Amino acid sequence: MKSFTEEAVEQYIQNKVDLRHRIVSKTVAEVQQIIQQLTTDISNKDARFQAISNSGIHNQNMKVLTPSYFLITVPLLGLSGYKESQVRHWRYYTAHGAKLLSPVRDPEELQQWLEVEQFSKSIQQWHETDVNIEGDLVPAKILTVFRELVEKSITSCKLTDKVSILEGFSSVVRVAVETPAYQVEVELVPTIEIPTCWPRKIKWPRCFRHWPCQDKVQCVKSFGFDLLASSNYHWQLSFSRAEHILMEGLDEDGGCRMLCYRVMRQLKEDVWCVRSKPILTSFHLQMVLFWTCEKYPHSKDWRCFHTAFLRMVRKLHKCVSQRFLKHYFIRDTNLLKYANTNDLDVVAGKLAVFLENPILPLECEE
Repeated sequence: MKSFTEEAVEQYIQNKVDLRHRIVSKTVAEVQQIIQQLTTDISNKDARFQAISNSGIHNQNMKVLTPSYFLITVPLLGLSGYKESQVRHWRYYTAHGAKLLSPVRDPEELQQWLEVEQFSKSIQQWHETDVNIEGDLVPAKILTVFRELVEKSITSCKLTDKVSILEGFSSVVRVAVETPAYQVEVELVPTIEIPTCWPRKIKWPRCFRHWPCQDKVQCVKSFGFDLLASSNYHWQLSFSRAEHILMEGLDEDGGCRMLCYRVMRQLKEDVWCVRSKPILTSFHLQMVLFWTCEKYPHSKDWRCFHTAFLRMVRKLHKCVSQRFLKHYFIRDTNLLKYANTNDLDVVAGKLAVFLENPILPLECEE
C-alpha cells in the first residue's frame, strides 16, 4: 500500500491504470472482431439485424462495463421516422401473445412501449407475428428471434470453440467469448437507434445548471437516444451517444475530471468491487462523474487531483450507502434499485475505509 501522494498516484496510473487500458484495448479488439463476424452472418440471415462495426475501443456500439463484461448493441434496421406515441392504452397479452384478463404493468421511467406505427417507414418484416403483437414491437419476441440467429451463426461461422451461449433467467442474450487472455461475457442487445430526436419526458438539462455549457447541451441532444430490447415488454431508453459526447473534451480547461474517473474505476476493480461481474460497473461511475461535474462546474474545482478525486469518492460512497444513484438524464430513476443490498453494504464499507485513510494498492487485492 502507498499513501495518497502525488508520486503514488503517478506510479499507480503508470503501473495499473495505463496497463488496464492496454489490456482492455487488446481484448476489445479481439472480442469486436469475433462479434463482427457473428453479426455479419446474422445480418445475412435476417436483414433486420445489422452487423456491428469494427472501430476499436471507442466503438459506440460497445460498452466496457468491466474488463470481462461488455455490452454490445446490435442495431435494428428497417424502421425510420420515429415519433412519440400520443395515446396511452393498456396491453392485455403475455410476451408470447396469450390473452390476459388484467393489463400488463406500465413501463418504468427508463422504459417505454413501442408501436410499429410510431415509425413513418417500416419494412414488412416488423409487422410479422414473430416480433409483433397487436401492433407492438415486443422485445421478448425479438430476443427469441435473435437468440436463434446467434445460435445458428455460432455454428455456421465455426465459432463454437470461441463463443458459447450463456443460459440465464431472463430473455437477454449473453455469450461467453474466449480471448487469449481471459473469457469475456458479452451481452448482445438488439437496439433501435433514434438519432436527432430527444424524448420529451427527459427534462435535461435542469434549470440553473452551469455544466455542461449550452453548446454542449445542444450537441448532446442532437445525437438522440436508443431503445434497447432488454426486457419482455418494454424498451429501455439508452443515451450511450449522449454519454460519449459528454465524456469527450471533458478536460478542455486543463482539469482532472477524466483522471479522477480512471483512477476511481481502477480502484473499484482492484479493491472496492473486484468480481468479474460486479455490482458497480463503469456505467455507474460515469453517472457519479456527471453528477459531480454538474455540482462543481468551474475549472477551479478540478485543478487539484487529490481534492477532486476524494470529492468523487465521497459522492460514490453516499450513493452506495443510501442505495440510490440517479440516472444523469432521468433523475427519478434509481440505478441501484435492483442491486443486492448486502453487496452494496460491503462496497460502502470498503469506500468508508478508503475515505478514512486514502491509500493506493501496489497489487490487486482479493
